Amino acid sequence: MTSQSTAKSAATNTARTPTPDQIRRAPKVLLHDHLDGGLRPGTVVDLARTTGYAENLPETDPDRLGRWFREAADSGSLERYLETFSHTVRVMQTRDALVRVAAECAEDLAADGVVYAEVRYAPEQHLEQGLTLEEVVEAVNEGFREGERRARDDGHRIRVGALLTAMRHAARSLEIAELANRYRDLGVVGFDIAGAEAGYPPTRHLDAFEYLKRENNHFTIHAGEAFGLPSIWQALQWCGADRLGHGVRIIDDIQVHEDGTVKLGRLASYVRDKRIPLELCPSSNLQTGAADSYAEHPIGLLRRLHFRATVNTDNRLMSHTGMSREFEHLVDAFGYTLDDMQWFSVNAMKSAFIPFDERLAMINDVIKPGYAELKSEWLFQQTASTSGSSGGEG
Repeated sequence: MTSQSTAKSAATNTARTPTPDQIRRAPKVLLHDHLDGGLRPGTVVDLARTTGYAENLPETDPDRLGRWFREAADSGSLERYLETFSHTVRVMQTRDALVRVAAECAEDLAADGVVYAEVRYAPEQHLEQGLTLEEVVEAVNEGFREGERRARDDGHRIRVGALLTAMRHAARSLEIAELANRYRDLGVVGFDIAGAEAGYPPTRHLDAFEYLKRENNHFTIHAGEAFGLPSIWQALQWCGADRLGHGVRIIDDIQVHEDGTVKLGRLASYVRDKRIPLELCPSSNLQTGAADSYAEHPIGLLRRLHFRATVNTDNRLMSHTGMSREFEHLVDAFGYTLDDMQWFSVNAMKSAFIPFDERLAMINDVIKPGYAELKSEWLFQQTASTSGSSGGEG
């Protein structure tokens, strides 16, 4: 075989469709995942029983409860989608509950092949039984560290950073931003605002964003999910967001002509030119009506146009998803390969809120070697197949 044909064969192998097992084992990076949206259904039931809340659950069988969450979230409305969180938040009001939920979160993500995750939650939503904001943060951080240890004992490696979220309909954003800054070297890597976008523009929280910029801290903003381009424009040009939580509606500023040519509006061009990360969440977007199907999800066009697109879960319980499942959908819809998965994972790692040298080490020492190992499997499988078929006459 000539060197040219060898190179062609290797390229063909790396372009093969990954199997579900390879997708699960591939090192993945997650930037947009809500702690209160990722509980195990059995944990919700257990915690509800210990607090006397079980009678308020729609189901007390874990399997049926899991189905209830998925069905309740399949509404096409962001506001209705957010209502499902009343049950999960309600059982996360004690230190022990927060430690357990955070530890299980880290375990579950690691078992799904996630090597780095930024998980967000709103400390102000966990004060009903007397915890202070500081106690909430410390409990969640303790849980993440415990989950990392358990994952390591099971043969998985993961690093989890926390994002502290302020609710955009409330008035505690500056307080939460200050909290994030105090714990920035103790497990908290950044700040976020979340909640219904309509009627609650990010500019209501300018004092928090101005404070974080003065402190050289990182923040992302939920924008461009339900409200569209004005939300994205405000998040970037007024507030100075480092990343866009979702940002899927940037597609509204992109025209695709009948001949296949594409024209970007000024905002879309700015987002692409500045390499502003988009925390895209395909399954969640389908539930909230931001996209009609995986095949029609804007991530396909955004990836083709080389936006800084990333793949995320948003709420694993409500969307019955995980990082592997998200990629399985995208592989089916767009024919993505391990090379595409690596591209998304490197994008996400470049966009993480940890120091540059640590991001670079994760890319060079964990992500790229992990994908190279997976792609090499096909070469050995091909060799084994060739050897088996050639062994006839001796």
